[in-house]
Amino acid sequence: MGSTFGRLFRITTWGESHGPAIGVVIDGCPAGLEISEELIQHDLDRRRVGQSKVTSPRQEQDRVTILSGVFEGKTTGAPISLITYNADADSSKYEPLRDVFRPGHADYTYWAKYGHRDHRGGGRSSARETWGRVAAGAVARQLLRTVAGIEVYAFVRELAGIQMETFDREEIDRNLVRCPDPVAAEKMVAAILEAKEQQDSVGGIVEVRADNVPPGLGEPTMDKLDAVIGYAMLGIPAVKGVEIGEGFASTRMRGHEHNDEFYLENGRVRTVSNHAGGMLGGISNGEQIVVRLAVKPTSSVARPQRTVDIHGNERVISVEGRHDPSICPRVVPVAEAMLLLVLADFYLLNRAARI
Repeated sequence: MGSTFGRLFRITTWGESHGPAIGVVIDGCPAGLEISEELIQHDLDRRRVGQSKVTSPRQEQDRVTILSGVFEGKTTGAPISLITYNADADSSKYEPLRDVFRPGHADYTYWAKYGHRDHRGGGRSSARETWGRVAAGAVARQLLRTVAGIEVYAFVRELAGIQMETFDREEIDRNLVRCPDPVAAEKMVAAILEAKEQQDSVGGIVEVRADNVPPGLGEPTMDKLDAVIGYAMLGIPAVKGVEIGEGFASTRMRGHEHNDEFYLENGRVRTVSNHAGGMLGGISNGEQIVVRLAVKPTSSVARPQRTVDIHGNERVISVEGRHDPSICPRVVPVAEAMLLLVLADFYLLNRAARI
């Protein structure tokens, strides 16, 4: 299974939704970086379930324990192993689904590939796996802040067709849906609760940005920065599409409109606009990196749906359990983590680009 991401700054996540524990091993983090469990926990708390009426009621504290790779508050250069123990997994709701393929989930495809699967909460395919990505992303965030001043943040841009109209970064973590527009946020919360009442779910668009990225990150041709970002983001559960900069809107623009003209600002090359989203030719150009993710509605819904089981019988099921009526707010910290991991890897790779 593909559980490893990155080349120099490389992570491997492990564990299942209803197993005893989940975790991540980070290899390639330079020595001397100040790291603490409290620093990592800050990012993990933003991903945690059971914090509001618009997320799953499953109660997991998600407390991180550093097992290796950190001594006296600094990284040693050895692999960093992080773990948390699952404390509130209720597998009883999944017993009736042992032999059944839930529509929209990876049950059928995992069974078709392996012939054996953990049916409890989706097992390895559960979004609970992203705990490890966010934990590793917190380490990458500290690295990028320390060596380059790079800042990454994300927010819900659209949910259930409701679009933000204003932007205030300070508002992102002040509301339940992590939208920078407080008026739109209230409407989004109402839409989520309505879907929940109707035993359904809603999707949306999450945007992630990176500031202070130096020009030159990324590799030509096959390992373009935007290509690897797309690969990373499409690996997030529920993400079905990625666009960078103007993305699909660029198809409706003329060349002279889409081109970002250059100018000099105190000797630094800048662009007048940022339609390219901070990358040209697969390499960062020093402008803000802008990525948007299409997030599908959560697959677990209580409405009756047709399916089949492993014995070849057609069935009708309702998926019970504790699920998010919209996963968008919790995709925000995961999207940040994946962009942080990509940038940390390319930053280290770029150190070897020239003498």
